[in-house]
Order: sequence, then structure tokens, then C-alpha cells
Amino acid sequence: MQESIKVGLIGFGIVGSGTARILLEQQQLLSARAQIPIELAVICDKDITSDRGFSVPSNLLTTNVDDILKNPEISIVIELIGGIEPAKTFILEAINQKKHVVTANKALLATHGPELFGAAAKNNVEIGFEASVGGGIPVIKSVKEGLVANNIHTVMGIMNGTANYILSRMTEEGLPFDVVLKDAQAHGYAEADPTYDIEGIDTAHKLAILANLAFGVSTTLDDVDIEGISRLSPIDMAFAKELGYHIKLLAIGRALDDGIELRVHPTMVPLNHLLAQIDGAYNGFYFIGDSVGKILLYGMGAGQMPTGSAVVSDVVDIARNIRMAALNRVPCLGLPFDKLLPLKKRPMNILSGRYYFRFSAVDQPGVLARIAGVLAEHSISIASVVQKGRGTDESVPIVMLTHEAKEENVQKALTKIDNLDIVQDRTVVIRIEDLKSLEDAALGGL
Repeated sequence: MQESIKVGLIGFGIVGSGTARILLEQQQLLSARAQIPIELAVICDKDITSDRGFSVPSNLLTTNVDDILKNPEISIVIELIGGIEPAKTFILEAINQKKHVVTANKALLATHGPELFGAAAKNNVEIGFEASVGGGIPVIKSVKEGLVANNIHTVMGIMNGTANYILSRMTEEGLPFDVVLKDAQAHGYAEADPTYDIEGIDTAHKLAILANLAFGVSTTLDDVDIEGISRLSPIDMAFAKELGYHIKLLAIGRALDDGIELRVHPTMVPLNHLLAQIDGAYNGFYFIGDSVGKILLYGMGAGQMPTGSAVVSDVVDIARNIRMAALNRVPCLGLPFDKLLPLKKRPMNILSGRYYFRFSAVDQPGVLARIAGVLAEHSISIASVVQKGRGTDESVPIVMLTHEAKEENVQKALTKIDNLDIVQDRTVVIRIEDLKSLEDAALGGL
């Protein structure tokens, strides 16, 4: 049995600093809980001179990643540089050196997960990735271990704090999207380049990772249908509230008889549902299992110390397994890698539900009749129509709610409508989720 567990940290940025601080300042506590000494031995970063706000022994710092990857004394490598490369190369090298890996790199796992987890299985090492989904919220462990007795039918949630903060401010204060985005960037809630957050890509990364665990299938980002929030306006938030909904960027994964549905898009959520009440930069992860029923995990989904906490939890778990010679006691993805099933993807175009449309049309007679005619041609029935005031450049916003319609028909109809000479901008479409019916179907009457 090893006398101690030595850890190498690659990446000394915001999350890396939080992780290092916990490992250094809580070393005695962590070692006691793991029942084996845990030692942060090497920290590697391009910048090892900037002040991180706490004391770091200079002998721990290096700019040479081989001081970690080629060091036979290091058992666990933490990767916190983010992005695809060189993170992927570093992780594969660590695995090939028979080192265990802990990472918060959701983008890498969601795009190259099968290759990384396959390499880990081949080399009998572990990959810990609790911090990749939900920051300090114990989402991964809950699915892998706490819900192990369940067939999970539904994974759903608000998985990006930046998008949720923007939508919450737009709803509460009636502010335009671009104004709230700038404020979010000023307060550190949004990156200088917010594309991944506002276009749903970050949320899709997390859904792809959770789908592997929840449904026992091999999924990647390419399997997720994605729409973002950048085209939403305060008028959409106001209409939604009047109709009894809040608009959320929702991730939805469902295991159905004809395949697995994986989608991320703006969604109208009923005001009385728990997910509608999650505001600000908070996240909510909602699961439905056949035995446990409905489960909600709620909290801050990012941040230096919460994410660092999740990273360190994986380090301690792996240290315990090393001490007890019980590697992969809990498989990385809940099932052994070779037991994962190929994904049978349920195509988005067979989705059926209710829709909200906002058209920007010219202000002249006959407009409504022409739009309604196209919808009728595609078997889309209108439930209600609302028109309030005048828009800009002589355009008027026309809002329609539909009865149950098929996604394929909706997309064909909107393509035709958006090409009409009376329509001045691409139609805003928001799906309306009847979550009560979704939950009842998942629970099968339980």
C-alpha cells in the first residue's frame, strides 16, 4: 500500500487557485478523511509569478508540464487549463503513464469523452469529473451512486448560471438582452466571449455528460440539439409572464421507447414549477427515477471555491480507492466502459408540443391572414393571438400560441413565413413544456 498520495496540478488560474488553496490549507483534514496523506507536490502553469491571494511554496511551482506527467511519484493529475488542446494531450499522457486524472473540463469530456474514458479503462485508472457539471453541486456523484437503484427517465435542468442570470434580469427588470449581458460581464458572471453560455453550448456539454451517466449510453455534444437565448427580448419575457410562464434555457434529456431525446433551448416553464423559481446565477438539476421519483439539486453551478471543492472531492475519492486497492470500484460512467450502449437518438423533428411564436411583421392589412394561412398549410392550429403596440421601423410584434404541433411542421412553416415580404426579421420561437404531463409520463403513474 502507498504511504502517501502525491498530486500534480496543471492549471493555476481561478479554479486551479481555489483547488490548490483547499489542498494546501485543508491537507490535514483531507488526509484524515482519506486515511492516507494527500500531498500537493507540483503546480504547473505558464504564469507562476502572479499573486494568487495565498501563500504557495515556491518549490511547488513549475512551467514544465513534464515535471508532473513524467514524475513517477505523482499518482493523481488534476487538469484545470480548460479547452480541448493541450488539455487532451496532457490527460492522455497522464493516463498512459498510469496516473489517475481529475478534471473540470466539460468541453473536452463532451466532445472526446469516449476516447478518454476508453483509454482510462484500458490502463485501469480513474477519471474524476465531478467539477465538470454543476460546480460544487454533487451532481455526478448523485447520479453514479445515490440514484444507482433507478432507471432514470428524465434529466432536466437549468445548467448555466450566466444564461439564467441574464434571463432573470430581463424578466424582473424588463432590460434588453445586450444591456444585461454587459452587466453580467462587468460582474464576472459572463466571459468576455460569452458564446458558449448564451448560445446553449455550455449547457449542452453538461447534458451530454449527464446523459452518459443517466441513460448508460455513449453520447457526445454532436448528439444534442441546441438553441441559445441571444434573440430573446423583454417583450418575450413579459408575454410569458402574462401567460403563466417564465422563460428558462432548459436542458432536457428523456429516455423514451423510440430513443433518447437530448435538447437545449429556451423554454416556457410553468410559474408553479420548481425550475421556474430558480433565478439569478443559480443552477438546478432535476431528475426523475422510477424508484425515487423527482429529485432537484440546487446551488451555485460555478465559482472558484465551489468548483475547487468538487475537484478535491474527486481527489479524495481516488485516494481512498488507491489506499484500499479498489480502483474503479465505482466505474467512471456508472457502468464499465465496454457496457455502455450506443445512442439511439430520438430526432428533434418528431417532437410534439405547444409553441410560442413572435413575428416581426409590417403594419398593413392582411398580414395576420397570410401568416395564419401558412401555419394552417402545415397543420399548425393557433390557440391565441396577441398584438400590442408598435415595434420599430414600422414593424409590429405579433405573438401566437399554438395548440399541439409537430416540430417538423413548425420548422417548415417558419422557413416559409420568414421568407414572406411582410416579415422583417426571423421569427422567435419558444417551446412550451407541459412539465406536469412530462413528469406523469416518466413516473408511469407512480
